[in-house]
Amino acid sequence: MPKFDITLITASKFLKAEEGDWYKLNILKDDRLLREALEKHGLRVIRTNWDNPRFEWSETKFAIFRTPWDYFNRYDEFSVWLNSASKVTKFINSIDVINTNIDKHYMLDIQSAGINIPPTIFIEPGDSRTLGEIVSGLKWKEFILKPAISGGAWHTYRIKLNDVPAHEEIFKELIKDKSMLVQEYQSSITAKGEVSFMVFGGKYTHAVLKKANGDDFRVQDDFGGSVHDYSPTPQEIEFAESVVKSSCPGIPYARVDVMWDNSGELSLSELELFEPELWFRKSPSAAEAFAEIVAGIINKGN
Repeated sequence: MPKFDITLITASKFLKAEEGDWYKLNILKDDRLLREALEKHGLRVIRTNWDNPRFEWSETKFAIFRTPWDYFNRYDEFSVWLNSASKVTKFINSIDVINTNIDKHYMLDIQSAGINIPPTIFIEPGDSRTLGEIVSGLKWKEFILKPAISGGAWHTYRIKLNDVPAHEEIFKELIKDKSMLVQEYQSSITAKGEVSFMVFGGKYTHAVLKKANGDDFRVQDDFGGSVHDYSPTPQEIEFAESVVKSSCPGIPYARVDVMWDNSGELSLSELELFEPELWFRKSPSAAEAFAEIVAGIINKGN
């Protein structure tokens, strides 16, 4: 019999935090809130890094990705581990969902389902065109360049058309073995920020507004961005829930990142189903709601 009902998966650098390291302390607080909520349901919970060589993944019934935020730097290694671990334990969300959501090509499926996304073009590994050739016919003043598999704004660049030559070398290097995307820059990211909606079991629980620092476009707090309480409108909640309903109905958890496009309409930035930050510290009751869903899945699997 497995020793644990569920394992919270992190990266080794987030296993502990020194006093004053607010970034890691926030991560630990969120996981503590979730762990305590899960343990209230009588579940045996452990937290470890995905690449822990001493941990046997067959010893846990289920696992949930929380902060494995080094996987995109070590994707080949991570992919091997993911395939191996998925054979001996179950993931919440499922391995099929993870394999789809880990690659931003999923945005095309969401667009096909009628959800508004920013104009986006994907470029596949080995494409011999220059970045200038790719964007030459576009009528965008600015665009974002980033890998299809990435996180935390890794290799994410905001580029004006006259700055394209300065990015040709990095693009040439990245496109050798990575799918890339170019996406029209939406100015509201700088002016208004981006809202993250937490949706558990298809229902909205809470939201946060993420704002970039100054003229930066990266809203992540490790780039100086800030996180604020946010009270969404009914229309915004409906949009967030509709994204989940149209793309993955019945999914245990999702984070829907929403911005306003250059026409002022709600637009999906990303649908995070793999390892999103969920800001339980902003809404401890949401940790309870999430734990109830997870406990139901685990008890049903017993």
